[in-house]
Amino acid sequence: MLAIINAELVMRDHLIPEAVLFIEDGKIAGFGEMRTTPIPEGCEILDAKGAYVGPGFVDIHSHAGDGIRFENDPLPAAKAHMACGTTSVLATTNYLCTVPEFVTNIAKIRKAMATPEGKNIAGIYMEGPYINPNFGSESHLNPWTGGVLPEDYEPLLEAGADIIRVWTLGPEREGIEEFVKAAKKANPEVVFTVGHSQASPAQIEKLIPYGLCIGTHHTNATGDLPKYPECRGVCVDETVNYNNAIYAELISDSAGIHVDPYMQRLIRKIKGDDKIILISDQTDSRVLNPAGFEHITDINFTYMENGGIDISGSKLTLNVACRNYMKHTGASIVDAFKVASYNPAKVVGLTDRGEIREGLRADLVLVDIKMNVKTVIFNGEVQKI
Repeated sequence: MLAIINAELVMRDHLIPEAVLFIEDGKIAGFGEMRTTPIPEGCEILDAKGAYVGPGFVDIHSHAGDGIRFENDPLPAAKAHMACGTTSVLATTNYLCTVPEFVTNIAKIRKAMATPEGKNIAGIYMEGPYINPNFGSESHLNPWTGGVLPEDYEPLLEAGADIIRVWTLGPEREGIEEFVKAAKKANPEVVFTVGHSQASPAQIEKLIPYGLCIGTHHTNATGDLPKYPECRGVCVDETVNYNNAIYAELISDSAGIHVDPYMQRLIRKIKGDDKIILISDQTDSRVLNPAGFEHITDINFTYMENGGIDISGSKLTLNVACRNYMKHTGASIVDAFKVASYNPAKVVGLTDRGEIREGLRADLVLVDIKMNVKTVIFNGEVQKI
């Protein structure tokens, strides 16, 4: 048995100061305040030295780790996330892929998941292919502008339905409901997100009964549907805000470029910490930072069709995203762990992790108040980082 002593335990809705936590057979075996919780003889001791001990981060939307795309080399990408406390990550696909490329990438990620080095890859997040091709980074290169056809999506389901936990959709795409039904039949546990979309509230809400429960990188790559000139319409962002059944993904970068700090506070006020999910949306770096953005260290940029430069995902890891979320919204460290561990684990069905609770898998991270990672524990084993 391993005993972590002198820990500040981050529970789902409170802290336990000066605590001890026990790990046995890869699971959380118990915990409590040190002054009232005896430590059995023979325990291996890990002294947290006052660090905060919370559940390992769960990043459900990341294309890369340390700038290496999962589709190119999943193992170093997974290792980079683990070193920053992300004990579960969904390898996220590139919506610009063709059918053969998707199939190849799914097979590559599946193989990586079966190795010790890829143990924290918990499945796949399919960002696309059936999004609105008018939205998103490098949208002019999107090859999926035709119909939603079984001959295209059936090979994807055959290749990876069992490990694909999330599909991002543009609910306005004609034929999308038939695809959703097919994906749900292939994997009843799969969930759907609305993203890269200009769907109406009615189009989005029609898919909620099938498991649409996430707004992909909320307030990014979405449009509106104005009814009258100079009047703001209602579209994806408003529908995500309005529906309690839908979680909002947030990319919380240091400068508040993806989501303005004021907007983050507004979203938090509307959705609450129970319905927000922090994501990294990490990608590989495409171009140098444009003028005026030289100081930005956690955002990637890419070229647009007109030769201009646009944001293209981030260089974030979830520990840094937590720090930014706390800075931008005033959230506590308890709140930060909820939106970076508990909520994402819950929404994608990883119910054996995501919080400190007896009997759950001992995926843990030790951090200071600024979310600097000190130690990572995966399945009860201290990791070399």
